[in-house]
Amino acid sequence: MSIPKQPRQLMINIMYIVLTAMLALNVSVEILDAFKLLDNELNRSIEVIENQNKVLPREIAKYAKKDWKKFEKYAKRADVVRNTSQELVESIDDLMVELIDASGNKNGVVDDEDYIIEQDEDANELSRKLKGEKDKDIATRILVGLNPSDNDGKGADLEMSINEYRSKFLKFVESEDEKEISSKITLKVEKDWENTDKLNWAHYNFYQMPLGVVLTMLSKIKYDTKNSENVILNYLLNKVGASEAPVISGFEAVSSPTKSYVISGEPYETELFLGATDMASTAVTIKVDGQKLPVKNGKAQFSIPARESGIHEYTVEYSFVNPINGLVEKDTRTFEYEVGERFANVAATAMNVIYIGVDNPISIGAAGVPSESIKVTSKDIQLKKISPFKYMATATRPTDNAIISVSGEGLKKTDFVFRIKKISDPVPILGAGPNKTGGTMGNATFKAQLGIGTMLSGFEWDINCVVQEYEVTRQAKMTDPVSAKNARGKYVGQAKRLVQQARPGDIYYFDNIKVRCPGDEVSRRLPSIVFKIR
Repeated sequence: MSIPKQPRQLMINIMYIVLTAMLALNVSVEILDAFKLLDNELNRSIEVIENQNKVLPREIAKYAKKDWKKFEKYAKRADVVRNTSQELVESIDDLMVELIDASGNKNGVVDDEDYIIEQDEDANELSRKLKGEKDKDIATRILVGLNPSDNDGKGADLEMSINEYRSKFLKFVESEDEKEISSKITLKVEKDWENTDKLNWAHYNFYQMPLGVVLTMLSKIKYDTKNSENVILNYLLNKVGASEAPVISGFEAVSSPTKSYVISGEPYETELFLGATDMASTAVTIKVDGQKLPVKNGKAQFSIPARESGIHEYTVEYSFVNPINGLVEKDTRTFEYEVGERFANVAATAMNVIYIGVDNPISIGAAGVPSESIKVTSKDIQLKKISPFKYMATATRPTDNAIISVSGEGLKKTDFVFRIKKISDPVPILGAGPNKTGGTMGNATFKAQLGIGTMLSGFEWDINCVVQEYEVTRQAKMTDPVSAKNARGKYVGQAKRLVQQARPGDIYYFDNIKVRCPGDEVSRRLPSIVFKIR
């Protein structure tokens, strides 16, 4: 295991090694609880790294603009790095869902029925734990397989994916830097098993391991994936010259209002200051509509009564002495604010529909009403408060007349009508490109695909509909058709071998495709897709 320099990473790795060693000696409740704590720490660390990774592509693009011709290739790699990391994380998430569901009610999704939930007398949740957290057979059956020597479980696929995505990460690195960056990428398949009596990597890591421990192992791989993404993004940031002293090429006035939307009769207030990066400004002068304002620490306070409804503008002029070159810099900008009356509004962030089985973000608009007095209620929809104006809505039954009510200080109760719908049927797809839903496909491209997936065309956010089974049939020239059933989206067993037999002129039929989307109680059957091999 490579040794990271960051203290947080080092702590996590040490915890992981110690707990794994203790696990070999004793699978006690205390050890499982320790793995839960480690899993929580891993997930918090993943969140911290992801927040950093979200910002880095913008920083890379910003620095690349200094010399776009030279740095364009690095800027374009950033989003691809993010997508590459997300692909592996999503595949691990799918595997975790399968493991948890297999230890619970086996309905194709992770829900409360997969857990033992402890509640108080008011039905408030006190704790929850997986029904099968101690189960050793689930991970063995799914990840190792019935015969460890065959190495045909999903653990073998995971091992291949780790090696594949490590190689993908290194392709973003220049050849002269590959050795250095390779040592920093924590996503890798360790070879410890080769010094044991285990038959392969999956056998060593997952055979007869409790489910609670295996889920923590998978979280560790997700953590290593996001951390490796962070290494590559920081490498790209360095390649575009972010480590160099910043060059200030311009400045602008900034208006920072207390509220940009005010109620008639209230004052509109804002702070005006010089927007400059990495340097101090001196001798700052700020004027609004020709009137000079007092300036302190580069900021001026501007206030004007808001009387008439509508959009209002004001012009800011500033000047300052650049401390680097001693020249006087000037700029003039126009800002606007809006004055309105009290009102309330509810809008689904994605669209004016609440979808069954998923979290639907809801925004509450209630201008002029103190946030602490706002009340949002519904008999048809479950609402979880995220912030004073943000809620997460969930629903279980379809209707065209779901009501969300909003009230508050100075605002009478107002009802808003929403539709509750099931997620629409996805489209089965194979690979990418214009012919992914059927048609002709090159022989090499067809064989390179891993299995059948789904696509929700025109849907406003990512939803994962799980392919449960389908039948693939090969119709070769002058021969009888041969069929095989596949019990998941990815090819396995006979179906995988059948696909690898493809020759130009063959026709492949994918029929009886069954999927389950979030909120589904039973599987959905999707239309067949057909491909002719060229």
